[in-house]
Amino acid sequence: MSGRHSRTSWSLPVFASFVSLAFVLAAITPPVGTSFAAAVSAPGQSGEDVQSLTATGAHSNTTARDGFTVTKIEPPKPAAPAVGEPDPGSAQAIALQMLTGRGFGSDQFDCLVALWNRESRWNVYALNSSSGAYGIPQSLPAEKMASAGADWATNPVTQITWGLGYIEARYGNPCGAWAHSEEKNWY
Repeated sequence: MSGRHSRTSWSLPVFASFVSLAFVLAAITPPVGTSFAAAVSAPGQSGEDVQSLTATGAHSNTTARDGFTVTKIEPPKPAAPAVGEPDPGSAQAIALQMLTGRGFGSDQFDCLVALWNRESRWNVYALNSSSGAYGIPQSLPAEKMASAGADWATNPVTQITWGLGYIEARYGNPCGAWAHSEEKNWY
């Protein structure tokens, strides 16, 4: 038997199982941080012979192929802390009134408060000295807010109007912006 090797009776099925598993995993390889839970077994296997795979992450999807089903599990989105009613006449009260006027609920207000607490502490004159971002919504460049009014540098109504327009156009709602800020540390 020189130059040839012999195979045991179990080597081909084991090799085929690994190749099949690799094919399934390659077809559904999740992005880094994605959550999957799956049980993998060959026909006739059960109990302790079943293999499982778990990875963690942030998207939701179900994939099925050749009798195997894999479901990604989506972790809950970050929730903003509830804030209650703002002081009358404050920038937050103005924002609540504007949000309500746009058909948003208190959950969106909670997200907006958390977002702009992080960005500017609701300070109309807040300036990020390293980037130049300015105002309550931390507009960058600051002059973008001029599209909402000439008094953009000093008026909370103008800044909030511009900021809500930006959030709706880019993220759909304040909780979308908050989730992005939680993930990326900017919005």
